[in-house]
Amino acid sequence: MDDIEQCRTEAMGGHVYYCETCAEHRYSYHSCKNRHCPKCQNDQARVWLESQKHLLLPITYFMVTFTLPEEFRNLVRRHQKLLYNILFRTSAEAMQQIAKDPRFIGGLIGMVGVLQTWTRDIWYHPHIHYLVPGGGMSCDGSKWLSSRKDFLFHTKPLAMLFRAKFRDELKQTDLFLEIDPGAWKKEWVVDCEPVGSGEEAFQYLAPYIFRVAITNNRIRKLEDGRVTFEYKEPDTSRIKLCTISAEEFIRRFLCHILPDRFIKVRYYGFLAPGNRHLLRRVKELLAAGLTEAKTKGDSSDAKEQMDAPRCPKCGTILIHVEVLKPTGRLPP
Repeated sequence: MDDIEQCRTEAMGGHVYYCETCAEHRYSYHSCKNRHCPKCQNDQARVWLESQKHLLLPITYFMVTFTLPEEFRNLVRRHQKLLYNILFRTSAEAMQQIAKDPRFIGGLIGMVGVLQTWTRDIWYHPHIHYLVPGGGMSCDGSKWLSSRKDFLFHTKPLAMLFRAKFRDELKQTDLFLEIDPGAWKKEWVVDCEPVGSGEEAFQYLAPYIFRVAITNNRIRKLEDGRVTFEYKEPDTSRIKLCTISAEEFIRRFLCHILPDRFIKVRYYGFLAPGNRHLLRRVKELLAAGLTEAKTKGDSSDAKEQMDAPRCPKCGTILIHVEVLKPTGRLPP
């Protein structure tokens, strides 16, 4: 919370620039670089998209979403690192297992998974979005097995398999008895929808990676200790307003702060970092004619374009005058 409050203020330090055209000084304060800060994530999203170009395949992608039932939310909130890891592991294993079934893909698939913990009105609701290319590589690596453009696999058996794997994993911990037995009998929710090309799919996913719960432009007003923000209804896409106390707003926001060093983006199958040789083979099978992008070079080029300091009034390149030392952070 200190980082978010002090982000891009004089407490963080920064730089003083001078515009010769306007004859004015401009102050540019440092960002906090906290991954949960709403102000710091837009630039990172653009750089991340550049770095993902080597993963793109010229086929339809699908968004597969795994959601934990409501009965698990309090337990997951209290044991985030353990149960988020189990959620990732069991959902990925379930999808890989069902994809190997000849009735669906019959081979090895690739997946990019992103943990999301919020609803549009920022309630706690842990789930994982996976981007999955529409098809897989045969087990012997000899051919590409395409899915239909509008269908990857049935979600009902996938949800049942996910539930069974999650239950088996939870039994290995001391938390199993804290779950109502009825939660294992109800239907679990898995959703699967086509989302277009690879580039469109990654652009769709980027905001989930570099945004936490709410953006500043959704906050309409702060008045009399109450916060009013807007959100879009999932079913109707209508814009609605929600007004809650500032304390409740902060409480909801803090529910989505991830454990320290927790990895919220994970790669599986032929998209896993250790399987990039399989990705090259997939590209050969698809005759895509693509070469792996040099991520480091792409990222630095993107950063250079974004970091060029220009006057917001006239567009003139600013002259650097002075470095401002940070004043707000205390030593550890």
